[in-house]
Formats: sequence, C-alpha cells, structure tokens
Amino acid sequence: MHKGEIPVVILLVPFLLGLAVGMQLMSAAYLPILAIAFICLSIVFIALNLNYQRLVIYKARWIGGLLMGMILFSAGWISVISYNELNNRHHFSKIQAQYLAVSINNEPQLKNGLVRFTATVRQSINRRQTADANGTLLLTLKDSDAIALQYGDELLVPASYTPVDPPFNPAEFNYKKYLAHQNIYYQVFLFPGQYKLLKHNTGNAFIAYALKLRQQMVVLFRQKLHDPNAIAVASTLILGYKADLSNDVLQTYSKTGTIHVLSVSGAHVAIIYLLMQWMLSFLNRYKYGRHLKMTIMILLISYYAMLTGFSPAVCRAAVMISMIIIGQTFTRHISMLNILAISALLLLLYNPFFITDVGFQLSYLSVVGLIVLQPVVYAWFKFKNKWADKLWALCSVSIAAQVITFPLSAYYFHQFPVYFLLSNLLIIIPTMVIMYSGITYLLLAWVPGLSTALAWVLEKSILLMNKALSIIEHAPFASINKIWFTTAEYLLTYALIISLFYFLYDKKSWLLKLSMACLFLLCVSISVKRYRADNSSSVAFLNLRKNTGMVFKNGDKAVVLTNLADTDKNYKYSIQPYLDSCKISYAELYPFDQSISKKYLKKQGGFIQFNNKKIMVFNRQTPSLQLPEKLKTDYLYITGNPYIDLNIINKNYDYQTLVIDGSNSGKLIDQLEQQARAMHINYSVLKRNISLIAVSN
Repeated sequence: MHKGEIPVVILLVPFLLGLAVGMQLMSAAYLPILAIAFICLSIVFIALNLNYQRLVIYKARWIGGLLMGMILFSAGWISVISYNELNNRHHFSKIQAQYLAVSINNEPQLKNGLVRFTATVRQSINRRQTADANGTLLLTLKDSDAIALQYGDELLVPASYTPVDPPFNPAEFNYKKYLAHQNIYYQVFLFPGQYKLLKHNTGNAFIAYALKLRQQMVVLFRQKLHDPNAIAVASTLILGYKADLSNDVLQTYSKTGTIHVLSVSGAHVAIIYLLMQWMLSFLNRYKYGRHLKMTIMILLISYYAMLTGFSPAVCRAAVMISMIIIGQTFTRHISMLNILAISALLLLLYNPFFITDVGFQLSYLSVVGLIVLQPVVYAWFKFKNKWADKLWALCSVSIAAQVITFPLSAYYFHQFPVYFLLSNLLIIIPTMVIMYSGITYLLLAWVPGLSTALAWVLEKSILLMNKALSIIEHAPFASINKIWFTTAEYLLTYALIISLFYFLYDKKSWLLKLSMACLFLLCVSISVKRYRADNSSSVAFLNLRKNTGMVFKNGDKAVVLTNLADTDKNYKYSIQPYLDSCKISYAELYPFDQSISKKYLKKQGGFIQFNNKKIMVFNRQTPSLQLPEKLKTDYLYITGNPYIDLNIINKNYDYQTLVIDGSNSGKLIDQLEQQARAMHINYSVLKRNISLIAVSN
C-alpha cells in the first residue's frame, strides 16, 4: 500500500503526536508561542502553494509535507491546551465562592449506598454575589433521596470541593489521572441537607430524552427477564447501561478475553449494520435507492446511538460505520484506513482527550488489526472445505484483533486470556442472537405472546453464554496474570509485532532482523527486571486510609501484615497490585496481633525483625511501662490511635524514622508531627501521602 492511497492516515500522525505532547505539556503558557507558530507556518504554507511553479517547489515536495506536519502538530497541541478546563480563567477553582450552582451532566449512579455523578458548574456565589463560572465537578452524595436526581437537574452545593487524590501506593490505579483525562480535577462529598435542588431540565433536551428512553428500555428488560445477571448483561450489551453489572460477571468476561462484548462498540453497531444491509438490499435496484438506503441506515444507527444514551463508545462506532456507509455509497473503491482516520480525526477535534481513553485506543487498534493484519493471518492456511475456510476466517479475525491489542491491554490490565480464540468463537452466535432478539423485543414489547417468547430467547442466550465463559474462566491456565510492562517494553512489543507482520507480508530480511532485535531487547529487559525482583527485599508501609498495612517482600515471597481480608475491595485495590507488580508468587496474610517466625522475618508482639531492619509497631496494646534500657529500631510505626506522645515514646525507644499511618486521628497526627519537627526527628505521615518503601538487604 502506497502512502498516496492513505493521505488522511499520513496527516493524522503529526496531529496525534501533537495531542500526545499536549497531554504532557498542557499549560496555557505555551498557547501564545504555539498560536504564533501555527499562524506563521500556515502563512508560509499558503504562500508557497500560491507560488508553487514560480519557486519550483515541485523539486522539493518534502518542504510542503514538513510544513503541513508542523501545522498539524501545533494544531493538535493547541487543541489539548484549549480543551483543558483548568486553562479557562472562569474555572470555578480560580474564583472565591461559598456556593456553586451546578447542572448534572450525566446519569447519576447508585453504588454501595452512594449516588455519584458529574456536574457542570454554571455559577459561583459569594456573599450573595453571583458570577459566571465553568468546569466539571465530581459529586458523591450519601443520601438515599438523591437517586431521584436526573440529568439536567440544577443543584446548589457548598464550594467545599477538594482535589482528587493521587495514587498513594505503588501500582495503584491512578484515579486522579483517569478523571483528569475527563477534565475532572475536583470532587465534593455531601450528606443530606447539604445541597438544594434548584430546578429541572437545564441540560441538553436531546440527551435528556435519550437517557430517559434508555431507562425505559432497561425497565422493559426487568419486566420480562428474571435472572439479575441476564438483565445486567442485556442492558450492558444492547444499551450500554452498566450500572447493574456485577464484579463476578465482569471478571468472567475479562479473564476470557471477551470484555469487549460488554462495551457497546463497533462490533455491536456492525451487527446492526449487517442486518440493515440485508433488509434494505432491495433498494439497490432503484435509481436513487442507494442514497435512500444510506440515509435510512445512518438515521437508524444514530437512533441506536441515542438508545444507548450517546455513550462515547457507541458514538465512536456510529461515526466510523456512518463514514463507511457514505464511502460505499459515493465511491466504488474506498480505503478503510482512510475512513478510519477521518472518523478518528473528527472525534479528536470534538474532544482531544479521547486520545487517552482506553476504549478509544482499543477499538481503533482492533479495527486497524482487522484491516491490516487479518489478511496476513488468513493467508497462513488454505482450506478447500468451505466451512473449514469460514471457521479459519473467523479465527483469523480474532487472532488479528488480539495480537494488535495485546501490548495495550497487557499494559493497562496486566493479563492475557490464553483461551481467547475459543471464547471469542463461542460468543459469536450468542452475541448475534442476543442483539437481534433484544432489539426486536424492545421494539415489540407491547405484543404479549411474542414479547414473552423473545425475552425467553434473550435470557437463555445470555445465561448460556455466561455459563460457557465461566467454564473457560475456571479452566486450567485460563489466563496469564501479573504482566507489568514498562513503557519501553510496551513500545518494543509493538515494534516487534509491526516488523514481524510486515516481514510476513513483504519478506524483506531487514524487517526480520529488526523484529529479532526487538525481541532480544524485550527479553533482556524482562529478564533484568525479573532478576532484580527475585533478588531484592523491601518493607512497604502502605497508605490504606483508615486501615493498616505493611508488606515484607523477600524475593518472590511476601508477608502482608494488615487488618484487611484478601477479599476486601481495599486489599484488591491497594495491596494486590503492589504484590503483582513485584512479581510475588507466594504471599501470606497475617493480622497485627499474630506472632510470625520465618527465616527472613520474626515478629513477637509489636517487635519485628526483617532481614537487617528492625521495626516496632506501637498501638493501644503496646505497654507504656518504662523499659530497663532503650530498644533500638530502624522504624517506629504508630497505628491504631494510641493515647501517647513522643516524650514518653522516646524514653523507651531509639529509632531512625517515625512512621504515622492513617488509622490515627487527625489530632494525634498533628501533635506527633509538631513534636517530631521540634525534636528534629525524621518522620513520615502516611495519611494523604504516598507510601514509604525501604530496601532491606
């Protein structure tokens, strides 16, 4: 394929690079320089084109390409800076206020007794003076009545917002970064009586109607379907409504490599597209039939996007499929890569932050895999039998999508589904049955007998698919876990895949050499990382908010000292990722009051000897009697809010570092901090700070 066949793809590359740089450097201070550069480069580009022949530019065509690349690069960077709400001088965080008037901009979700939603700030109020303000705020309400709130409701809330917390522990999910990529930097937690409903229907009327319609569709599923998991999967798979989805179901789909099914995306829209192509094929016989078919299909796809509440994934797929329909209608030959690039460009112009969305990255990569890699994979084997050939074609689709998305999914989710080929083949027919029966049921829910039959088919198909995937999930070696790529390893893996598949297509020796070099560097990096992990020891004092946790790592083994069970969500969120990133193959869990005797770790009461490090755990159970002589330790760990001060502690203990965890009260932490500063004692407060990790030899 020549680059002249994919001009939009070529133009998209510098724009993407500009977005990537902008995501790292999005301060408004860069905007004047970039604006001047953009204007100057554009003027030079236009001037050269107007004097193309006179200046003999055709002899140096690279000049035009370079200028266009620089213009698009600066345009990408500018778009990120402009889209960042913090760069707006009217952002609510830059205005002194007592109250904020906010409008709910998404569907409120109830989970664990908390109602959570985002809202657009409209006004700030300070001493009864109002001022225009903007920005997005995350609100969490501990109020059972708040579930009645809807998209478009305007609220008056106190301006007691706080910045979103960063990750405090190693390998912990970066929720602050995740929200920042949605232009959310502040949050507020409210109780009953702390907010006031001002008025309804202040949002976009079209979006409000779409969300209301989706809620009505979810209610229809609940009327005729009986199994909660079936209702949740139907609502998620067909409508993109994920609020009722359980963690067990999510884990099953994730471990089998079929999580994409639960995200209404290109595959789901493609199923509807194929159905419409078949149903409307008779229009091709008429003079303007193709144009009428195009209009009907785009309208129906838009209507389906509305049914899903205009979720980003569906809008992405709808734009992509609509571009393909338009291309097929007006041209005989279309470049799928060009269509893909145009849809990506349109979406990124609308929201440059889409580039950080994992769903956006995975969906576009998987489609690229189907366009570029699938023909190469399909050519590996030839079958004379028609059905064997069709089966291999389906397998090649799954392999191509999995190969191209593996580095990205491993980088983000740290696992690889071994039986992805089997599980993806198993869900093809059930997914189509679910989509068609589900949509037909929603359209004919008013027909008594037929709707019941359709609901039965829908429910049984979902339960059958769930059961099959559950069997695969619990099969031996179903998934490879604890894959923790560095950024360099992630890029090397992509370089390996691209060069290897390019070699299989073009058979040039330098491509094979490049792929082997990438493989060698990747193996060296992983081996060095593994060697360091297996031959290092450390103690980690984790920040678990009101809970307590210490991890003693010795090679690939670890002892976890905590008050949490390994099934607790805080353990899975804060401790387990750290263990996995450290390549721990065997971890033991102990409560703080239990004695431990191991080769590398001894614990008696509150005293811990870990290799060459000594730690004293000081809590309410620690005796406050005067010791005959001072006990020497490396760390004194204060937990559980004991009634004590440093003057008394220092009479019994000689320590290098004082560690104060978040289970202590704010008053005690402040007191100990003041005393430690006055006595020039080295200390570390874990509450609202990153965890402390010390190497032990």
